[in-house]
Amino acid sequence: MTEDRLRAALTARAAQVTHHDLRRELPPHGRVRGLRVWYGRVLAALAVAATVGAVCLLALLPDGPSNPVPVLPARPPEVTGHPTPEAPPMPEPAPETPRVANPSG
Repeated sequence: MTEDRLRAALTARAAQVTHHDLRRELPPHGRVRGLRVWYGRVLAALAVAATVGAVCLLALLPDGPSNPVPVLPARPPEVTGHPTPEAPPMPEPAPETPRVANPSG
């Protein structure tokens, strides 16, 4: 009995569905599409402006990374002692090698 009632309810509901209910909706048009295009263009313009600003800050300013400011030492250098200069060793003269006379001359 419950099964018969369930089948009757499903059949009645299926009879209410027509081909108009199963048809796809038309794509959106008008103001919604126009706002999306403008939104994309504004985002692209902001991205370009941010990129140009970053390039200007990093490369074109005098204190940018391409021209760093020298850093002073944490404390002044100390001289602990004067090194004593040593005389460089004198080279020894090379021993004379015997010369062979040229037989043709």
